[in-house]
Amino acid sequence: MLFCAAWLIFNIALSDQKDLCQMLGSPEYPLLSKGGDVTIGGAFSIHSQISVSAPSFKKDPERPACTSLNLREFRFAQTMIFAIEEINNSSSLLPNISIGYKIYDSCGYTLSSMRTAMALMNGEEGKEGKLCSGSPAVHAIIGESESSTTIAMARITGPFHIPVISHFATCACLSNRNEFPTFFRTIPSDYYQSRALAQLVKHFGWTWVGAVRSDNDYGNNGMATFLEAAQYEGVCIEYSEAISRTNPREKIARVVEIIKRSTSNVLVAFLAQGEMEVLLEEALTQNVTGLQWVGSESWITARQLASQRASTVISSAIGFTIKKSKIPGLRNFLTNVHPSKSPSNALLREFWEVAFGCKFSPQLSNTKMCSGSEKLAELNNQYTDVSELRISNNVYKAVYAVAHSLHNLLACETPENHTCARKDIEPGQVVHYLKGVNFTTGTGDHVYFNYNGDPTAQYELVNWQQNDAGKTEFVTVGYYDASLTSGQQFSINPTKILWAGDPFTKPRSVCSESCPPGTRQAVIRGKPICCFSCVPCAAGEISNTTDAVDCTKCPLEYWSSEDRSHCVLKQVEFLSFGETMGIVLTVFSVTGACLTSGIGLIFFLFKKTPIVKANNSELSFLLLFSLKLCFLCSLTFIGRPSEWSCMLRHTAFGITFALCISCILAKTIVVVMAFKATVPGSNVSQCTVPLQRFSVFGSTLPQVVICTLWIALAPPVPHSRFTEKIILECDVGSAVGFWAVLGYIGLLSILCFVLAFLARKLPDNFNEAKFITFSMLIFCAVWITFIPAYVSSPGKFTVAVEIFAILASSFGLLFCIFLPKCYIILFRPEQNTRRHLMGKKDMKSQ
Repeated sequence: MLFCAAWLIFNIALSDQKDLCQMLGSPEYPLLSKGGDVTIGGAFSIHSQISVSAPSFKKDPERPACTSLNLREFRFAQTMIFAIEEINNSSSLLPNISIGYKIYDSCGYTLSSMRTAMALMNGEEGKEGKLCSGSPAVHAIIGESESSTTIAMARITGPFHIPVISHFATCACLSNRNEFPTFFRTIPSDYYQSRALAQLVKHFGWTWVGAVRSDNDYGNNGMATFLEAAQYEGVCIEYSEAISRTNPREKIARVVEIIKRSTSNVLVAFLAQGEMEVLLEEALTQNVTGLQWVGSESWITARQLASQRASTVISSAIGFTIKKSKIPGLRNFLTNVHPSKSPSNALLREFWEVAFGCKFSPQLSNTKMCSGSEKLAELNNQYTDVSELRISNNVYKAVYAVAHSLHNLLACETPENHTCARKDIEPGQVVHYLKGVNFTTGTGDHVYFNYNGDPTAQYELVNWQQNDAGKTEFVTVGYYDASLTSGQQFSINPTKILWAGDPFTKPRSVCSESCPPGTRQAVIRGKPICCFSCVPCAAGEISNTTDAVDCTKCPLEYWSSEDRSHCVLKQVEFLSFGETMGIVLTVFSVTGACLTSGIGLIFFLFKKTPIVKANNSELSFLLLFSLKLCFLCSLTFIGRPSEWSCMLRHTAFGITFALCISCILAKTIVVVMAFKATVPGSNVSQCTVPLQRFSVFGSTLPQVVICTLWIALAPPVPHSRFTEKIILECDVGSAVGFWAVLGYIGLLSILCFVLAFLARKLPDNFNEAKFITFSMLIFCAVWITFIPAYVSSPGKFTVAVEIFAILASSFGLLFCIFLPKCYIILFRPEQNTRRHLMGKKDMKSQ
């Protein structure tokens, strides 16, 4: 769109130059000029403010008036003249060729910049009236000082192949060769500065910052690149505001109010010097203190801003700027400027009045009169201060770049080449040779342009520090070189930096405090990623760094520590003989075996007594033996699982309990058959010893077969289960085999219970069925409750539940069947007689 506007303006200029010049406010002549064989144009914002009256549409618009002389920009213009004079006096560079110059003031205003471009391009002599400049066309243009005005100028001059070499326009958009084919610059592109600022903010750990930019091409493009790079670096922007120097005070005040209310302690100001001045003035009015300012190269070394008054708001600012240099002889040249050398030049008179605070023609009585004898060498202001030449050095290099391209152009050895010239030099030829310049200035700076017309991006990191006299100095605390590989681009000495607030303590600027090791960041919905809550890592996961985004799972053999900051070896868990539970279960198991042995001894000692004979001593001893094995088999469940213990514990349990229940089943059958045999007229014979043995053997044999097949096909094996601990247990191998063993024991128990229940009404003195019934009730209740407890118990408690079921059912059988008999044998011997046992039976028979 600007390109079209440039063509429109150019066409209007050809048709009606008088109206165009009036509209744009073009001066008839440049502010500073000198003739020569070749001419270089200059465009600087020598005045920083411009007043434009609203059009009345009844008369020609008034010419915009430029005010507020900028001493820094005036120094740039004088540096350009100094470089040209130095080249003209050189015998090695452009010998016998003199360089002239035409320097215009664009006032930092886009329309004025377009006017300047038109004036520098126009080479026709005026015929009548107030026409635009009639000087010969320039061969190159040095300028502008801002990106927006430079863009406007480059779009207009580009179609005419006039090169523009900027000393201060940093917008990355100017590197687009399709839009700006004749643009060059001696200052790095903001493409690198914006990324360097984002890396700087991240380097200092500031993840929550505010941002303010100039509302122009420089600020908008630079801030867009910064925001993109900041997002990549994990930096969040609390607010991003745009201002312009021409904004009403209310808007500037609103932006400062946002800054004042913000929670971030760092402000990235991507501002041109003009916008920085109005923002700083309002910040002083609202007393905004305690902020760490991070600045762009446009204002970070502006001496005008680093006043003692401003130090209350913007002390200890930090930012990137180009490297400083020294230009020999420049200060003497600057201090030799005097209005008397060009009495008709209004700019020099204005400069003198501003520099010394006087007037050549005072209108008020209290105004100081300028005598002309004042000494610039005695002043110390932005104009005379050459201690840190940065942008001025860029102007110096730009002039030398044009001179070297002209030198190469005029010294070419092939006149037939269309790029060579001896008499008439075309701007397009200068563009061609500018692309190939490669030289080192007298100050040691290496100058060349890449394909996009940009130099190598090298910056100094400067920090505002006050000296003992209270004057702000720009102290270099680091460097940045974009040509180096990532990781080597930064070189910072943090010990030299003074910070805002406490000079020796780096400020913190985060939305949320850091998450300690053992926690992770959890994004808060609706807020940037830098605003988060700290969530403890889940069990089995750790984070060993601060601000971890995710927790890491521990390896299989490890578990998270209590604070979730590191992995520790998991505890190996199994039911051991050394722990309390193992000891208690072992004591009960051994006690049960000892009680069984004691009862067996009692029965052996009293085997001739009627009560022992009546209860079938052979089955009783076999039952006591199986119960003793039941108590002892529980010990195989305790201890570290191994292959033999896993196979032994389940098979021993299954076979011993099958033997035990088989004995009880045989006793029940004996009791029933004995009762039937005593009934008169009954044909049922009494149970014989071979039948008892066959009953026990036949009931136990299926269980032996089941266990043999289980071990042969899918035996139980040791298994490690990984949870928060390493649980060592026995894998049953075959679930079918395990539940078949339990099922067969259950089947025998139910059959025994049914038979005992049917025989519950036998004569009291002889009746053993009721004790068997009660023991089977306990046995079945224990193993029915065992199933859900076994399935739901964790780790070693699974084994403990199984042992408890074995012991509880064994004690139930032992006490219910043998304790009443032992009581009679030991404490009621008078009842241990045949008459007592048969008494009630005989009465019922009669």
